[in-house]
Amino acid sequence: MGVSYVGHAYHGWQSQPSGRTVQDHLERALAQFAAQPIHTLCAGRTDTGVHGLNQVVHFDTPVQRELFSWVRGTNRYLPPDIAVQWCREVPRRFHARNSARARRYAYVLLESPVRPALEAGRCGWVFRPLDGSAMQAAADRLIGEHDFSSFRSAECQALSPIKQMRRLEVSRRGAYWRFDFEASAFLHHMVRNIMGCLVAVGTGARAPHWMGDVLAARSRDAAAPTFMPDGLYFLGPVYDAELDLPTHVPTHDWLP
Repeated sequence: MGVSYVGHAYHGWQSQPSGRTVQDHLERALAQFAAQPIHTLCAGRTDTGVHGLNQVVHFDTPVQRELFSWVRGTNRYLPPDIAVQWCREVPRRFHARNSARARRYAYVLLESPVRPALEAGRCGWVFRPLDGSAMQAAADRLIGEHDFSSFRSAECQALSPIKQMRRLEVSRRGAYWRFDFEASAFLHHMVRNIMGCLVAVGTGARAPHWMGDVLAARSRDAAAPTFMPDGLYFLGPVYDAELDLPTHVPTHDWLP
């Protein structure tokens, strides 16, 4: 299944005793539709306040339904800010997390003298002018395979901090900046910690070459504070083309 959600009302993706997570809501809806418990595994866990455009989950069930029925039937029991977008039957070897070749995120950032209102919770905000060329120059220093320990949270459970950053592009549309990330995988808070550094460079507080110094330090203390989660979107995983799984879902034109 591909699932979209607005994250600011939930305590992240992963199930918790509070029941206030996206996974908890999805599994309750699936259980109501299928009339039996269903456990899901996702492509990439998101934190509190982070949104999902094409979160991919898989589950095993003996229940037989038409694919469109899984979509419409599950959505009947979901809150308005969570919705299943598509459903496919996949080979038994498929695993939402382990089969992913890469993962993609985007961060949407508003540059404005005043804080957002209509977009509150759905975009980051900075009131100082940003230098796009400087931010791109800093971002370029992260391309390739590196030890990303400087951008890793203390709670990160990843076995290795070594990841391959395949794409990090900075673009602008009106007052909005968009930062596109693609990597083999991401550490806990990795994108938000990189965003804190990019904003520091964009506002002129740091020079672009500083990003290379932070990376080489391999220490969280070397980087900027973790940036707000509001503008972070999990665009989804990248799978082998032979699986023919959807990679995009419709969004407003100012979203990724």
